[in-house]
This record gives sequence, C-alpha cells and structure tokens, in this order.
Amino acid sequence: MNTAALTFSTVSKTFTRGRQVSALAEVSFSIQPGRVTGLIGPDGAGKTTLLRLAAGLLLPDEGEIQVLDMDALAEPLKVQSSISYMPQRFGLYEDLSVQENLDLYADLQGLPVAKRPARYAELMQMTGLSPFAERLAGKLSGGMKQKLGLACTLVHSPRLLLLDEPTVGVDPVSRRELWQIVYRQVQEAGMTVLLSTAYLDEAERCDEVLLLHQGKLLDQGKPAQFSRSVAGRTFQVSSNALSHRRLQETLSQAPGVLDALIEGETVRLVMETACAPAAEQLLPGQDIHITAVEPCFEDAFIARLKVRQTDAPPVEFSPSASLDKAEDDVVIRVDKLQRRFGDFIAVNNVSFSVRRGEIFGLLGANGAGKSTTFRMLCGLLPVSSGELAVAGYDLRRAAATARGRIGYMAQKFSLYSNLSVRQNLRFFSSAYGLRGKQQKARLEWALNTFELASFQDVNAGDLPLGYKQRLSFAAALMHEPEILFLDEPTSGVDPLARREFWARTNALAESGVTVLVTTHFMEEANYCDRLVIMADGEVLAAGTPLEMKMQARTVEHPDPTMEDAFIQLIEQRQQTSETAA
Repeated sequence: MNTAALTFSTVSKTFTRGRQVSALAEVSFSIQPGRVTGLIGPDGAGKTTLLRLAAGLLLPDEGEIQVLDMDALAEPLKVQSSISYMPQRFGLYEDLSVQENLDLYADLQGLPVAKRPARYAELMQMTGLSPFAERLAGKLSGGMKQKLGLACTLVHSPRLLLLDEPTVGVDPVSRRELWQIVYRQVQEAGMTVLLSTAYLDEAERCDEVLLLHQGKLLDQGKPAQFSRSVAGRTFQVSSNALSHRRLQETLSQAPGVLDALIEGETVRLVMETACAPAAEQLLPGQDIHITAVEPCFEDAFIARLKVRQTDAPPVEFSPSASLDKAEDDVVIRVDKLQRRFGDFIAVNNVSFSVRRGEIFGLLGANGAGKSTTFRMLCGLLPVSSGELAVAGYDLRRAAATARGRIGYMAQKFSLYSNLSVRQNLRFFSSAYGLRGKQQKARLEWALNTFELASFQDVNAGDLPLGYKQRLSFAAALMHEPEILFLDEPTSGVDPLARREFWARTNALAESGVTVLVTTHFMEEANYCDRLVIMADGEVLAAGTPLEMKMQARTVEHPDPTMEDAFIQLIEQRQQTSETAA
C-alpha cells in the first residue's frame, strides 16, 4: 500500500488556447500524510492545474495520479468524496447567509443532519464567524469571506485538503487566523494539506515545498534546504545620503547584484555569487554600510528564478501636469471625510494629505473602510460629508475634471477580457482623449515599456496574471496622469512580478508622479514615504513606515517588521473596543 497522501508520476497536461500551452510537463512527486506542503512558482507555472488534477477536476494527458491510495483517473468521484478543494474564487452564495452557505455545502458534501450542529459549532468558533451567522455572505469583509469559504470546504472533515492561494487579498491579521485554522486541522485531525501561495513567508512555514516553473517541478524539499542554497550571498546595505528608493534603484544596477529589495530602512541584496561585495564595487564614492545577513526562503526563490536584466526598457514618463508648483505641494487633501450607507458609517472623520511625487500608503484590515475611501478619492463614490480635493479640484464639484488627471488601477482585473492587449490599450487611450500620432506613440510606448509586444494580439483574459497586471498598469498610464491610484495592485502575483511592478512605480515617483496605493502585503509598505492605517472606518495611525515600526518595538522584539507593527496596532484597537463594550 502506498503511504503517500498524493503521488504524481510523470504527469503532463496541455491546453489549447489559440496555441498549445504546456501547463505541466512530466511532473513527479509524493507528499506525505499529516503535513502542510506548499506549492510555489511564478505566475503561469502550473500550480492551479496541478491542484485541479489532484482534485479529479481535470484528467492528465499522460501519467498517473494516486490520491489517498486511490487511482484519481479511474475513481475520480471516490477521490472527490475523500478530499476538499478550495479554488481561488471559492463559490460562496452572496445572497445566502453564513449559516445558509454552511447548510448548502453540508448538503452537497453529504454530512448527516445529526452531525451538523457539533461540526457547525466547531467551525464557527474556529473561524470567529459565530456572531455573523445570519449575515449575508455578500456583506462580509474579504477576510471573513475567505474564512467562510474555508469553513464550507471543511464542513465534511477531509483527509486531504487542497487550497489554491487561500490568502490572496486578505489582510495580515486574517492571514494569520487562516493559517491557525489550517494547522489546527493538521494537528488535531491528522489532515494532509497542499496549498499554493504567492506569499513566500507563508511557504516558509510549510513542512515541505514544491517549486514549479514553466510546468516543470524544479525542486522539492524543506524551506530551510532552499535557504541554505544561497548561503554567503545575502547582505543588507544602508546609506545616510540616499533615500531607500534611490539606494535600491542604484544597487539593482550594480555589478554582481542579482536582486535588490527594500527591507525596512535598508536594501537587501542577493549577489550572483557567494562573495562579499565591497562598497566601492557597489556604489563608488558613496558612504554605505554593508552587513552580511542570514538567507531566507524568498532569497532562494529569487536566486533560482530571477534572470538579471540590465537592458530592460526604462520607464520614461513625463506627466502632463499643469500645476507648476514646488515638490512639497499637497496634491491630495482629505479633511474630515465621511461616508454613510444608511445608518452605517463606513468612513468616519478621516483626514490626511499627500504631497507631489510621494508614494502614500492606505492600509487597513479587511472591512476597515480603505476601499470606500479609495473609491471616493477616485471620484467613483460620492462623499457624505467632509472635504476632498485631488489635483487642486474639489471632488464634490469637479469630479470629472479631476478624473482626467488620475490614473487608476483596480484591485480586480477590470479590462476587457475579450479584447486583445492592443485593443484594450487603444480603447483606454481613446477614452482618455488620445488620437492620431499621439495615440500611436503611447501605444508603442506601452507595448515596449511593459514588454507586451509579443502578447499584443492575445486576448486579455488569456494572459497570465503577471501580464494582466502589466496591461492594467499600462492602461492606467496611457494619458500620462500626474496622480496614480493603485488598489492592491500586486494581489496574488509572484515575488518576481512584484519586484518588476515596484521598480516601475518607484521610477514614476522619482519623475514626480504622486502615487496612492493600498496593499495587504505589508513589506510593500516599506516603499511608501508615508502611510495611514485604518480600522473601523477611522485613521488608527499615520506616519512613516519607520514611525509605525517604532510603535511596535519592544525589548523582546527590537526590530519589528511592518507586518508586526500592523498586527499589533490592529489587535490593540480590538482590545480597546472589547474593553469599552
């Protein structure tokens, strides 16, 4: 008898989408029972295909799949009755309550009625959804929806749990709670879990990791094994003379540097070889401090997959700003902003300002009110009360004029899936008033700068996630806006695509474009000059990333991350609210 929970033997799967796409190529591996195994890889690596094959929802072109000692090809229904699979877009019924969704999935999974009360009570307590049993699923925050989706998946306790990026778009507090639920199932029920994730700090928590790339399995092992492969190649660099953004941009072009990533107030380097760099080698004539640091799992991922590009197209950008003012001019002003939905106050007395050329972060837990604030800033939602000015225009009186100065990249892919890349760019440039030679020049700029030329005739809906992100970013910049709104722009994309995105965003900020960004990936907050953290519709904290981290610093934890600071601030708010209640 096979002791493995899941075994793939030379499994291949090809799709035809106008052209032949090899999703998996001769993939072989086994995962052991009672463990959490992470599935990682760049966008388009084949992770979702692998999970759907394991769930019996797809059949391979070649190879064999064994699931819990069952032949997945010969007995797909038997396999599906023994496992649970939570896809990226889990099918909650938004017009049904939390309890009604649980009842529906209990019916679908054949859970006996007599066993339901005890299982429901356990799941409600585990997910913290007990107070919301009668609330419609569509009225839940993003984090609560993910927890409800996981609860529905677990109604009938499976032996094997397959999760496809369960924490995408979820704030750090909810992410941590979801992980606690997963590990509780492993420890108490002996469950086996295979999950894909775009967050490499999550992969580092797994017992074992599978690394996929271009449909092939590159490696399998413990996260620590991956980290050891880049020993002697990781360093931190700091400078008193250069901003962390300028330092990162300069170091990324330095000889011998494979990767340069902003990490707090320093820049983390992964070198091409295990050789300590000299200051003169990295930044001639600059006073910098270099410290060797222990490698982490993300360092190994980047070292394995990143190809250094010294000839990538530069982000040439000259915003057509008519406001000829000093760099410290305020271009976004929010004063006592409020938004009500009936008796519910979603945003309450929010105030902040953003200066020209600044990257400003708007952070918060799911349901904190930041998306509502963001939509008001973009002129997509009317203000209930308070003052809101963008690019010198009062949004309560001149929203349409202000929108012409704004570029907007939505959280969810919002371009036209049935149009090609070029057709989307032409449509959005026309919508922004571009015509003739100017439009043609901007189209070529977008295709070349974002390396979309080879995909220009591909329908947008068929693009890998990372290229969808590039297309959305390019469309937002067609009219050279002076202010750029980015709503969770890197949600779900892999670390390579995130680095590419932030290199472009930093270049825009250096050219004078003002950027306002929301993100659930807390380390991205280090790219911000200043930020606010929202909770319950109000501003909980405001300042620089360093000031935020200072608030979380303790004797036991002298060097907290942005995620540490975020979680501590949110938990303090929750404790204060509970005490007041």
